[in-house]
Amino acid sequence: MTKELRKGWTTGACATAAAKAAFVALHGGGFPDPVIIRLPQGLTPAFALAQAERIGATATAGIIKDAGDDPDVTHGALVLASVQVGAPGTGVTFRAGLGIGTITLPGLPLPPGEPAINPGPRAQITANLTEAAAELGVAADVVVTISIPGGEALAEKTLNGRLGIKGGLSILGTTGVVLPYSCAAWVHSIHRGIDVARALGLTHLAATTGKTSEALARRDLHLPDQALIDMGDMAGAVLKYLRSYPVPRLTLVGGFAKLAKLAAGEMDLHSRASQVDVAFLSGLLAESGAAAETITAARDCGSAGQVLALAGGVPLGDLVARRAREAAMAVLAGGTEVDVIAIDRAGHVVGRSG
Repeated sequence: MTKELRKGWTTGACATAAAKAAFVALHGGGFPDPVIIRLPQGLTPAFALAQAERIGATATAGIIKDAGDDPDVTHGALVLASVQVGAPGTGVTFRAGLGIGTITLPGLPLPPGEPAINPGPRAQITANLTEAAAELGVAADVVVTISIPGGEALAEKTLNGRLGIKGGLSILGTTGVVLPYSCAAWVHSIHRGIDVARALGLTHLAATTGKTSEALARRDLHLPDQALIDMGDMAGAVLKYLRSYPVPRLTLVGGFAKLAKLAAGEMDLHSRASQVDVAFLSGLLAESGAAAETITAARDCGSAGQVLALAGGVPLGDLVARRAREAAMAVLAGGTEVDVIAIDRAGHVVGRSG
């Protein structure tokens, strides 16, 4: 029996719970433990406090981030919220504490200079504090400072630096819930990377499947960092977003096996979502005029790399790149010109779409 994967909570939900606990304590209600919050879709999860203290006019509460079974870089991190009373009529305002980044480039949902606490979490925190304020009979005029100790080091494992978010992590989450292996944070980074590139006026982007393909794109295409989109396996996330927010030119650079999946029409290139279609590749060999024995041998191969090795002088890499370009153009539906570069595991170019 397959074990059902456990859902988790976003940094935004954890920050909301910490902020509510600190807000209640600041106004004389003590630290609620567990603290219950209301999420946008009506869920009312309860969070145990990992830290609670009041020093003078500041109350601070902390929640340990539980991402469930999702391989989230912030799983196990301590999310802290410190709350102070603000000026009358100012509502809930936000500051970046230790480990939270600051936005420095245009194109993100918040302007440069703002703490990287996204609009979704800001709305969740504001709604929950407003509700708590009504129950306590006080005003929801407070300054909320979010911190994640060690966040600056964790941010090095994310794309924040390329997005122009300096000094730490972002507080993310639209629904408050982390779905295992939904790759929501990765898709978010892809979309924001495109937004930043467009805001900077860049006309040529390169979407790559990994470090090796990115190194080739950086070397051969001479593009700035903000033009390099680390799409990983999420080709569909890049193409579908560019369909709505086009740029003049896109170069897809990736491993031969992953681009063979795209050529066959797959948009999620991860092995859990799609497999290399060896029959498809052997069909391409036939179209290219390969010998009958080569085509037969290809059908028995266990990987795309084996098929490529069999191809010999047949330009299989070029044909895969061209078919991948066609698949990408079909999703984009015009507006963005596409070219494709396929590489092998050593980083050598084995195919170009032309």
